[in-house]
Amino acid sequence: MNIILLGPPGAGKGTQARILVDGRNMIQLSTGDMLRDARSSGTQMGKKVAAIMDAGELVTDEIVIGLIEEKLEGDHGGGFIFDGFPRTLAQADALNDILAKHGTGLAHVVAMEVNDKALVARITARSTCGNCGEVYNDITKPIPADGKCSNCGGTEFKRRADDNEESLKTRLMEYYKKTSPLIGYYHAKGQLRWVPGLGEIDEVAAGIAAVLDG
Repeated sequence: MNIILLGPPGAGKGTQARILVDGRNMIQLSTGDMLRDARSSGTQMGKKVAAIMDAGELVTDEIVIGLIEEKLEGDHGGGFIFDGFPRTLAQADALNDILAKHGTGLAHVVAMEVNDKALVARITARSTCGNCGEVYNDITKPIPADGKCSNCGGTEFKRRADDNEESLKTRLMEYYKKTSPLIGYYHAKGQLRWVPGLGEIDEVAAGIAAVLDG
């Protein structure tokens, strides 16, 4: 089963993707991670990615789709979670084409529904482990009392410089501008499923599980 996970910055997509990876043996395909992996891989495609990134240029759709295709040729596990891709209608069409080429398709597009005001409050309370990137939140998931990351034992935590109210409003506006066409696109295909995204982690996970098992 292949799904797309949609949600604004800070909605908890990364946390929910990890739950699906651990619980259902799914494989998360995050555009950022794929580009970083490719850059250090030494493959032909990796060298191309490194050259573009070193020049400070934007990686083209063609390259991102090439990287996804490489992943589709490997182990499918319990299916793929597409995170951060597609971002445009052209990318959505291209994703449909390569999935069809590999004899598979999208089961669901899970959109995490959030209240912007509550989301801003959540993100400004967010910090991450400087070692492994595990996300903590002053309100919902505080840093453990012993000051050690529960995932890797690291003791250094940091906050993103752009996790402030003004910057977040700009990022949210940008997200909605880019994704609203995708929402319409997948709604028209009957693949869009909304899940409340601001509950406790387990509640959101249960909502996503209900969609996947429905």
